[in-house]
Amino acid sequence: MKAFLPRIEITLSKIEHNARMLCELYGQGGISLMGVSKAVLGEPLIASAMIRGGVKFIADSRLENIQRMRNARISAQFVLLRTAPSQAESIVEDVDISLNTEIETLEKLNYYASLHNKIHQIILMVEMGDLREGILADDIFLFIEKIIPLDHLKIIGLGCNLACYGGIKPDNQKMNQLSALTDAVERKFQIKLPLISGGNSANYEWYKSTKNVGRINNLRVGESILLGCGTVNRKAIPQLHTNAFKLIGEVIESKIKPSLPFGETGQDAFGNIPVFRDRGRHTRAIIALGKQDTLISGLSPDRDLEILGSSSDHLVLDCKNSYLKVGGGVNFNLDYGSLLTAMTSPFIKKQFIK
Repeated sequence: MKAFLPRIEITLSKIEHNARMLCELYGQGGISLMGVSKAVLGEPLIASAMIRGGVKFIADSRLENIQRMRNARISAQFVLLRTAPSQAESIVEDVDISLNTEIETLEKLNYYASLHNKIHQIILMVEMGDLREGILADDIFLFIEKIIPLDHLKIIGLGCNLACYGGIKPDNQKMNQLSALTDAVERKFQIKLPLISGGNSANYEWYKSTKNVGRINNLRVGESILLGCGTVNRKAIPQLHTNAFKLIGEVIESKIKPSLPFGETGQDAFGNIPVFRDRGRHTRAIIALGKQDTLISGLSPDRDLEILGSSSDHLVLDCKNSYLKVGGGVNFNLDYGSLLTAMTSPFIKKQFIK
């Protein structure tokens, strides 16, 4: 029986290897890892591979993904990265730790935690300059004063997010600021904060260059485990696999055609007016993939082919010196954005290789 196309081939042993190597690397500095599963839709087999590699926490921004993994009996501490007040009751029921920045949300979590006779653990996110989520450092003491009376919540740490929205890099200055703020909060409120989550896969360069990690003892790592790279410059991390995921698309047309469209030019399907380079007549192939399936700009063919463009469901290639047979397959490497969208697509089959 012919294999289904398009599909992503996922090598679980490579993900497990990457998790193990990173846990050992960061563990030398006393830093634990949360394996972030949001790019793979909370796939239980991938979460299990991370856990086999030594990850103790599984973190996701979607409550539904955590529920999926719980239903699959994945054994780990589950961390919710994006906390919405409308989901407060389910968060208390299904999540061990949530990241928070708003009083109103915390009041709802406290209410439902008391209703279910639970103590819900929280990490307060601090704004360190990337301008995604976080409490301004100047406001953190007043913020904590307001939530101390919420007796069904337990503050277990502080965290920050960098190099995600604003592209601000984690460095010694940022990590030292978070460490100092941790010390100040502990002194003022006479509490112990055991989990200081200093960032994500972007922290690799900081960690390799710093002489002192300070109070940072946790990172939330997805891309480095899945794709084997840091996220400040997307360079491969030594000894990690960068090809745990491979996207394979089917050739549905292969013809010699002109390189310039002919006729009166208007907008394309997405409202753009495209510009083309004259390559003369050349061999072009169409792959059964499109913008509805994945982020095309994040794909790179694994041989000498060039992506010319795409519509919602067709990907056009310049075949150069390759002959692509109709019905054959073309392999693509993926970046984080294309992995995220391809794993979310219901049209792409996920095939696991153990």
